[in-house]
Amino acid sequence: MTSRRERQGWHSTTILAVRKDGRTAMAGDGQVSLDRLALKHTARKVRRIHKDQVITGFAGATADAFALLERFEAKLEEHGGNLPRAAVELAKLWRTDRMLRRLEAMLLVADRQHILLLSGTGDVVEPDDPVIGIGSGGAFAQAAGLALHRHSTLDAEAIARESLRIAADLCIYSNANIVVETL
Repeated sequence: MTSRRERQGWHSTTILAVRKDGRTAMAGDGQVSLDRLALKHTARKVRRIHKDQVITGFAGATADAFALLERFEAKLEEHGGNLPRAAVELAKLWRTDRMLRRLEAMLLVADRQHILLLSGTGDVVEPDDPVIGIGSGGAFAQAAGLALHRHSTLDAEAIARESLRIAADLCIYSNANIVVETL
């Protein structure tokens, strides 16, 4: 079954999280697309929350993502900054609340110890590898990030930035206007 966004021709973005040598970086591109049209080039889809101790990035409907981020931040406060606990509680709420179930977005959240993927299907996934991507260009960025992580001396921030550049070269729904946040 296709989603409302797919029927309207909206396409996502590219978000990538990388952990290496005790540092965590998350990068996102700036493109917002509708069908074959790039509407905006400088959107900011990666940001810091919870006293600058958590990085978040989103792919999907912007308003939906902001609604989820607001609830996620409340869960972080409620659970004393415990990222895995807050993520599980948000996922449970996302699946059981009638209004939230309709939200069409994915989130990557990270602190110094964890990188987690949250989805509207109730998933809270901590990847086996220290690199994970979401959005239209997420698989391109993830593949580039894994290769750079395994076979270069680049740090987490440089891997995230270069991986998004590579994804932007391959994915027409991503651009090279990259924002990176690092912990």
